[in-house]
Amino acid sequence: MPQGGEQIFSFSDTPLIEMLGLVQKSNAMVYLICFDISDNRVRYRVVKALKGYGRRVQKSVFECPDLSAQHLLLLQKKVESLIDHGSDSVRYYRLCKACVAEVEWAGPGEAPLNARFLIV
Repeated sequence: MPQGGEQIFSFSDTPLIEMLGLVQKSNAMVYLICFDISDNRVRYRVVKALKGYGRRVQKSVFECPDLSAQHLLLLQKKVESLIDHGSDSVRYYRLCKACVAEVEWAGPGEAPLNARFLIV
């Protein structure tokens, strides 16, 4: 139990290295993460893990902007500990910033995330 003035920290889906401020954005890339997972419970857990790193753009696709090498390794370790390697598939596509700027799509949706730039 906390004593006068102590804080209890709860670790949610926020990556630890982000909480500690150890991310160097200059080395970060954009990743498109796609998955095909048969079990509903496992799929839910993978989606929950991915939501801490990016935005869901389709049912089985996430865009993860400014994902550092450390974040990617942590994410891969977490996701790959959840899936069934005999039946499930997860793919990590690295995209350069120039490629992301050229993304095209049809139907509903928003432009790809690019967390480095904020238009006011």
